[in-house]
Amino acid sequence: MFQKALPLLKVSMVLAATVALLQITGCGGGGSGNSAVSTGTLKLAITDKMSDDFQNVVISIREIRIVPVGRENAPDNDPGLPLVVRFATPKVIDIMQLQFVQQVLGDAVLPSGTYSQIRLILEPNPAGQTNYLVLKSNLTTKIPLTTPSAQQSGLKILGPLEIKPGVINAVMIDFDPNTAIVSRGNGEYNLKPTGVRLVSMPELLTQYGSISGTVAAFDRWSSATISVKRRGAINDVDPIATGSVFSNYTSGAWQAPFTAFVPPSSPAILYKTFISSKGFGLYSSSTLNVMQGLTTDLGTVHMIKTP
Repeated sequence: MFQKALPLLKVSMVLAATVALLQITGCGGGGSGNSAVSTGTLKLAITDKMSDDFQNVVISIREIRIVPVGRENAPDNDPGLPLVVRFATPKVIDIMQLQFVQQVLGDAVLPSGTYSQIRLILEPNPAGQTNYLVLKSNLTTKIPLTTPSAQQSGLKILGPLEIKPGVINAVMIDFDPNTAIVSRGNGEYNLKPTGVRLVSMPELLTQYGSISGTVAAFDRWSSATISVKRRGAINDVDPIATGSVFSNYTSGAWQAPFTAFVPPSSPAILYKTFISSKGFGLYSSSTLNVMQGLTTDLGTVHMIKTP
């Protein structure tokens, strides 16, 4: 369910788009501005993954916007960027308190179509008390979290994200603290938007586990698609979870971590994970058992370049 993914302070935001029967006329999600398009309700929540380094990671969100394909360079106040939610007072979230828990953020009715990113507009951080972290090695000190441009144009979380008509669309925004938060070497820390990823799911999950790993190759690759399908009593054609990850050059290889969120397995239902990237062979895992509140780790998946 992934960004550079489906590597960072692992937080995951869940967005569910529930189709409404209303029809509107207008431009949205890459569709024609002159044709009637169906709408969906985007419901947003947030969840997290553990970190070995951080006790607290606190961000204060002023508003959330979604960006249609072709509007990537628009400012956050552009009327062509649908508003998901604006908070009367900033929404203060300690990401590290949300492991396998969803915190609802809001909802909005949106045109169906394809969107390229979600933007989190954060509150200004003049005294370092609005967006900050606390290390497990020093529980008494709040360290300001540097969030370049996040107060103006927003923390840009890359898609694509499709709002389909007639079905429920759920998306987790997944922060991985180990890659989204980067030490600058002088005691300061940056929040990297490339460490956040989107994971699409068929519905919001009240109970779930995760499948994680790292996509890696010695040859350069840009992005990969991770998808998870059920196997057993149900054999999916369409994935139950899917998302994209984007590579970084780290430790001599092009790689990116990913996480997918799925309901717990049952005796009749297991999962298989598939990874595809242009120029590389398709990866298919063995069948996997996923338990409530736990992660099934695939380790490093080495992609093989095709001739």
